[in-house]
Amino acid sequence: MTFGFAPSSAASLSTSTSAASASRMLEPAEWAAAGIPLLRNPREVVSGLHTRHRPKPETAIVAVLDPDERVRASASFARRSTPADGWMFRNALLAQLRRVIPHDLRRRTPVRTAVLLYCREGDARWTEEDGAWMWGLRDACTLHGLRCGAYITLTHDGWQVLGEGRGGRRPNADSAPEPFAISEAPPLLPRTGGAASEVLRRAAAR
Repeated sequence: MTFGFAPSSAASLSTSTSAASASRMLEPAEWAAAGIPLLRNPREVVSGLHTRHRPKPETAIVAVLDPDERVRASASFARRSTPADGWMFRNALLAQLRRVIPHDLRRRTPVRTAVLLYCREGDARWTEEDGAWMWGLRDACTLHGLRCGAYITLTHDGWQVLGEGRGGRRPNADSAPEPFAISEAPPLLPRTGGAASEVLRRAAAR
């Protein structure tokens, strides 16, 4: 008679959970083949998000861009200390998108694009965590009626658009925020005093 040990239900559940998590991530080749639209000026987008949110490691920033790559909405949140899972990341991203901007599900073709910047430790090389964020971003965009845009990592060495090979040293996880571009600065307040101001004041009083 032969005796053996059947795997416990807990072990089976752990194995199936790990397999499911592994399927909810994208390899760099899969991401590159997905036809993700290229950013015209990635450094400007990265600098703008870095200035707005000042991320530290384990901070994710999701932003929605219009066709001219202007940021229409953005939100940052801290990553929970749980295993990397695209489904969990998808839910977190979707919750932030629903909070900051209406969905575009009524449109036949998405006109706005969501990008994700994730500040983390390590270097710019792809990790399984990055793959889970990519899967989560793609799925969240589908459910919110957006185009899936770039996935960008921000580390102590700089920033990197994964799948494109574009990056730079600044901003990085340690650098101070850069000032906003002139085009993003608030409009100047009208000057007061002088003859022109007096004419406008009289015209408004009529």
